[in-house]
Amino acid sequence: MITNILCVFAIVCIAFSVGKIVAKIKLPAILGWLITGVVFGPYLVNIVTFDIINATWYKIAIKLFECFAGVMIGREISFKKLAKTGKQIIGITFVQSLGTFLFVSLVFGAVFLYMDIPLYLALIFGGIALATAPAPALSIVNEYHTNGPVTKTLIPLAAIDDVIGVVVFFTVISIISSVKGAKSESLLAIILSVCFPFIIGIGVGFIASLIIKKIKNEKLSFVLLLFFLCLSTATGIAVDVLLFHSFKLNYILIGMAFSATLVNLIPEGKAEAVFKNYNTILNLSLVLVIVNLGMPLDYRLIAGAGVFTMVYILSRAIGKIGGAYIGGKITKAPPTVTKYLGFTLLPHSGVSLVFTGIAATTLNGIDSSLAVIVQGTIVAAAIINEVIAVIISKFAFIWADEIKQ
Repeated sequence: MITNILCVFAIVCIAFSVGKIVAKIKLPAILGWLITGVVFGPYLVNIVTFDIINATWYKIAIKLFECFAGVMIGREISFKKLAKTGKQIIGITFVQSLGTFLFVSLVFGAVFLYMDIPLYLALIFGGIALATAPAPALSIVNEYHTNGPVTKTLIPLAAIDDVIGVVVFFTVISIISSVKGAKSESLLAIILSVCFPFIIGIGVGFIASLIIKKIKNEKLSFVLLLFFLCLSTATGIAVDVLLFHSFKLNYILIGMAFSATLVNLIPEGKAEAVFKNYNTILNLSLVLVIVNLGMPLDYRLIAGAGVFTMVYILSRAIGKIGGAYIGGKITKAPPTVTKYLGFTLLPHSGVSLVFTGIAATTLNGIDSSLAVIVQGTIVAAAIINEVIAVIISKFAFIWADEIKQ
């Protein structure tokens, strides 16, 4: 196991270096991290094998760093600051999320109707498409220190978007499974998988706030911050093992709920002092999470990408960009948010791959050929879309004038 840990550590160091090289040519460093994950993953060089990826210690480590990465979202969610824009953010999130689901479902419905493929598969594509992977967009925010209306809308929106995505996707899968007789998730399991990240994060964050706000020493406060983040992760893992018997909780949401609770329950100056030294850990966490996103991407599927992949990428992009535009108009958001927010929501791979695995398992019990269509389409789309989407996201922040040139 020590050898495997050293291999992963070496790849993270390589990812840092590749990210720096990519940044030199004015592209986001995240592209370098993703490429490193793909290259050293099980489908190419195979230094990080499937045995490592599926090992318990590796999964626990990734969950810990996902929790650490989620802090970036939560520390920006101050209820005082969101008092004026909270309704606007929720409105935009619902319109673009559900709009993407409906648009992608309708487009695939038309395609499948023409090709005589069961129409319920279109709803699965729509359910997979509506979710946004927050880590890629957040890494760009962190790398370029973006600031402005788009950034302030994107950070809390990413969290709400994931929740809506989980609810819609599992609802679709459960209905299809019930109608077609396949094994499905119970409604209670779906509700618990959505609620537990918030319950854990808020609960541990509340306890942490009671202790940290009494501590005057900055270093001790920082150590306690890390301790309680680890405790949040450990609690999430305990719930996953005991209740779900697999890793189902969203650990980015746990970290977000924890840090949001802390920020809102301790004095503002104290919160700034506690998080002052956090950026080094945040950078490491983002690199690990993004490299891990690249690991399961099979580069060979690019060559086999067909019509379904192109339809998926384009319809999802139109849904996100168009939905954010309509949502911005309805809620009277700032012009830059209305025009450019949708472009920052295109990164997608982490969430899409998780949903794809669940959908494929369900479809195998109904019609295995449909599972092949979903897996081939989404995995190929994840590779192509992620590279393009990261570049587009950076330009969206430039167009919105939120990256200092």
